[in-house]
Order: sequence, then structure tokens, then C-alpha cells
Amino acid sequence: MDFAFQAEGLVKRFGKKTALSGLDLAATAGTVLGVLGPNGAGKTTAIRILATLMRPDEGRAVVGGFDVVTHPSRVRRLIGLTGQYATVDEELTAFENLVMVGQLLDMRKAEAGSRADELLRQFDLQEAGKQRASVLSGGMRRRLDLAVSLVGRPQIVFLDEPTTGLDPGRREDLWRLVRTMTAEGVTVLLTTQYLEEADALADHICVIDEGRAIADGTPADLKQIVGGQAIVVRPVDPQQTDVAVDVLEQVAGRRAEPVDRGVVTVPVDDDRVLPEVIQRLAAADIRLAEFSLRLPSLDEAFFALTGRSKEARR
Repeated sequence: MDFAFQAEGLVKRFGKKTALSGLDLAATAGTVLGVLGPNGAGKTTAIRILATLMRPDEGRAVVGGFDVVTHPSRVRRLIGLTGQYATVDEELTAFENLVMVGQLLDMRKAEAGSRADELLRQFDLQEAGKQRASVLSGGMRRRLDLAVSLVGRPQIVFLDEPTTGLDPGRREDLWRLVRTMTAEGVTVLLTTQYLEEADALADHICVIDEGRAIADGTPADLKQIVGGQAIVVRPVDPQQTDVAVDVLEQVAGRRAEPVDRGVVTVPVDDDRVLPEVIQRLAAADIRLAEFSLRLPSLDEAFFALTGRSKEARR
């Protein structure tokens, strides 16, 4: 199989600390690889190696067909990178930042200006085009940083927690942009603290912890790790929640849990119990506002794999 990028056995040490301990990563062209892991797992270190900003102590990484150690300049021509923090020049305007990067990529000034205008429109930054980066809001600077990484129309884009600091609407805008890029054949490596973001965007997910991969697969594959499916019930009358718990436990033979605002869930081995659950709830005169069968969430899968809750990742 041909990969847009591939890393094998990456090891990176900082003194006595081992940041990566034999990490493998790979993605095919036009897909999104989501890399998840708790803080300190090695996500950013892996991106820095793939982006030629850091050399591995052991292992090998190839991006766009070029080894990141022996042909770093060739790799840099193919990639775009957005790190966790804005890296734009604060003394330049948004437009000037984009033009500067374009010219560093050997664009003629007119071409760089045209590309800058295009990206300012794409990221809804037209009004910020004439403002210095230092006076832009945090969200606007973040969007400018993303735009800068796309000036050269890269084939491979590394996004290290790109939506940190963006409001939900702007996050949705970025999601649409990522989907557009992959539809045009761009490959994206995405690290994120938002599991719903990986669920929405990633074709394949690699979960890493303590510098190594502990699981990989599609979002659906990882949800299966938690085990089976779950019935979710929410009575119209919240006071009937306890009765719903009793019904679900009787049918499923397992403990049912109230989880939030009158919602009750119970794990099941398969969907053959659904008709009996519906009949028992109707017999108990429980009207339902919600009834569904779902796979576990990525949050639940993450906790099962790493032993860390969402709060512990922060």
C-alpha cells in the first residue's frame, strides 16, 4: 500500500525522558488520520519529526516519498503545519503575513497577493487583512495561523490541536475546510483534545500513550473496544427514570445507569432485546422522549484504553 506519510519505530528521547518509544503511524492519500492521546503522550513530538523540525533518535519516517532526515527540504515543499500556538509575525498585517509566506515559497509577489486574498476570504478574515496580527483576537489569530499553513497548497497537512481557542461555529468552519481538502486529495494528520472532532473527521484513528501506539482503527473499531452496544432511554417524565432503570435491568440482566437529565443506558450484547424493552416500557406506562441503540462513544473508548477520563487529558 502507498502511504502519503509513514513512520516506523520512531524513538525520541529528551535526557532521561522518552517521548516516543517505537511509534508507528501511516495514512493513505486523501484521508484524515486522527492521533489521540493524553497530554505528554508524544503527539506533538511525532508531528515535529514528520515536519522535519526534529530528528528521531531511532526509526524512520517518510513523507510524500521522501525521508524526513535525508531529504528534509523536499518534505517541506509538500507539507503545511499548524502547531498548537500561533506563529505569525505580530508586526505584520494578516495580508502581509500570508504574502511573506508565499514569497518564501518562491511565489511571485502578485501570485502571493492573490493567494493571500483567497485565504482571507476562505477564513473570513477580510476585515483583518489590513490589521496587524498583534491586535487580532485569539480566534482570529488562530484562523490566520491555519491560513498560513495552506499558502503553498500542501499535499500533506499536519494540524496539531488546530481548533484550540476557536468557538464552536469556527470549529465547524474548520471541519468543513478539512473535508474539502481531503476531497481534493490532501492528506491530514490531526491531533485533537476533542474526541467528537476525531469522530467527525478521522477516517482512521491511532491512540498513543507514553510514546507508543496502543490502538488503531476506524472510529467504529475503537468504539467496539468498550464492548457491545447500549440501549439509551429517556422518559418524557423524568420522575419515571427509576422505573425505566428497573425495566432495563430486568430485560438486559445488567446494571442500568442514569447518566444525564433523565437519560438511562444499559449495555446489551445484541439488538434482539429491543422489542421486549419496548413492550415492558409500554406496560409500565412510560412514554419516551428518546429511545436508541448506540455504540459506545470515543470518550468511553479512550478511557477504556488509557485509563484516563476526559478531564484527565486536559
